Amino acid sequence: MTTTPEPGSAGSSRTSEAPTDAESPQRTVISGGVALAVYEQGDPANPTVLLVHGYPDTHRVWDDVSADLAEEHHVVRYDVRGAGRSGALARRAGYRLPQLADDLFAVADAVSPDRPVHLVAHDWGSIQSWEAVTDPRAAGRIASYTTMSGPCLDHAGNWIRRRLTRPTPRHLAQLLAQGAHSWYIAAFHLPLLAPAVWRHGLARRWDQVLHRIEGVTPRPGHPQPTLRDDAVRGIGLYRANMLPSVLRPRHRHTEVPVQLVTLTKDHYVSPALAEGLERWVPNLWRRTLPATHWSALLEKGTTVARLVREFAAHTEGAAAAPGLDRSRRIRPAGRRRGKSGGSSFAGRLAVVTGAGSGIGRATALAFAERGADVVVCDIDQDAAERTAELARLTGAAAHAYRVDVSDSPAMEAFAAEVAAEHGVPDILVNNAGIGHSGTFLATTEKEWQRVLDVNLWGVIHGCRAFGTRMVGRGEGGHIVNVASAAAYLPSKVLAAYATSKAAVSMLSDCLRAELAEAGIGVSAICPGIVNTNITRTATFSGLTPEQQAAQQAKFSGLYAKRNYPPEKVADQIVRAVLRRRPVVPVTFEAKAARLIGRISPAVLRAAARLNATG
Repeated sequence: MTTTPEPGSAGSSRTSEAPTDAESPQRTVISGGVALAVYEQGDPANPTVLLVHGYPDTHRVWDDVSADLAEEHHVVRYDVRGAGRSGALARRAGYRLPQLADDLFAVADAVSPDRPVHLVAHDWGSIQSWEAVTDPRAAGRIASYTTMSGPCLDHAGNWIRRRLTRPTPRHLAQLLAQGAHSWYIAAFHLPLLAPAVWRHGLARRWDQVLHRIEGVTPRPGHPQPTLRDDAVRGIGLYRANMLPSVLRPRHRHTEVPVQLVTLTKDHYVSPALAEGLERWVPNLWRRTLPATHWSALLEKGTTVARLVREFAAHTEGAAAAPGLDRSRRIRPAGRRRGKSGGSSFAGRLAVVTGAGSGIGRATALAFAERGADVVVCDIDQDAAERTAELARLTGAAAHAYRVDVSDSPAMEAFAAEVAAEHGVPDILVNNAGIGHSGTFLATTEKEWQRVLDVNLWGVIHGCRAFGTRMVGRGEGGHIVNVASAAAYLPSKVLAAYATSKAAVSMLSDCLRAELAEAGIGVSAICPGIVNTNITRTATFSGLTPEQQAAQQAKFSGLYAKRNYPPEKVADQIVRAVLRRRPVVPVTFEAKAARLIGRISPAVLRAAARLNATG
């Protein structure tokens, strides 16, 4: 290997400004007879981050990530052999994984000879980087590895073998799903067809492919003017490596710390392909990003840069950021009979308001039992602490706070403290609420204010304080707003309560549309009659204290006879998050009322004139 710095580049401190397409590489590294074009940004005295692109990209796909990281790191990118300004070989053997790994080590040795690099890769860049990470040379040259959308082919081959030798329905479903994701690999092995498609059409329409399938608008410089030739040469990557690795997989272990970033909307690499990766990678952190294969780099570059920055800093000795810490502390889910969701929330953080009892407590415990850490709040500090204690018994990290959700500054302070101490939550459940019964004319302004402050403004405050931080984090999430069947089941004696819950339902619909682009789901949960404390604390318009107590006792007894437990509502909340369901009626009467309201709303309007509460 030899390296040739470009004139004026050696020893210079580079800015974080991304190079334009017209710029020449700052360095040329010769590896295996091929000249590799190397681009550098940032101060070389800082830790080096080495970015490896995939197919059919060039180093330009990293522009956003590189510009962000270069403020604190020495960032190095290179065009892999056959792409961009790097040289190419006509022989297929020149694109085999061992040679590609040699290229990576050659660049690392040239740009950071005295210090290991933090490796970050995407797509085929990840595949070839896995070859280097599982090489014995990695121990002294690679400090950490962040991988996106590209498995180790040997790991994938062993993954396929295990599922074929143990063909359970789940394993077969995974194989079929990944086969559907990987259809193009078979096409790339067909003689003449793939090169012809690239040369005579696909290369010219690549920007349209990215827009229509990936949902991204390519910036100038992506695709490169040489995309047609690069793409045709890059087919050799598939033909030289896929079948040998998958049919005869090796056992490839590594002690390098690995951060696996799963793109939840990836059209080509299914999340299941990373199952069992701990067998090969004992030092593994798992994180997720709501992005398609290319949008992760072209539209979420700053988020990717943050994930890389957190991981690199931690492997250099800094304390783990809360989200990174949870991604390492994956623990088994609980074993409560009949629960749904398995360990799907392992490594996640859930915040639940009004969690001192009832639906709030059951929901916090449901997420804790399924692997999540929880933060709970309630206006009753002791009740919140008790919920946290119960959550800790499942093995979760749990924290309790006293918060009045109707107090906007208090909710903002709560959200800020949670983000600082525990990280931005992945799941927010706005559950806190109060009950009130009374006709419109009998309900005083003060009573209206109290109901709306808690039931509506409490949800608004939660959505605003935490939703803003979820969007800023860029990793998606889910917001659950607990409404009620009263949101669509009118009653003349529930004027304020039904109005507040209907507003929560509509707020959820509006917020869902707004946050969809950020990968944040929103669910409105609409329970009917559930046996919780809400009836024992509900207020009634126009009654004396003695009459209030009698009514509370009466309706508490009726709800107890109905005996629909809050744990069943919690299970529905879990399913709503897993399946990203928009509206979830819970209990028979809630489902029946919603159906009747769609078929014959006049029936519900007539029933609203009755005196019974809903």
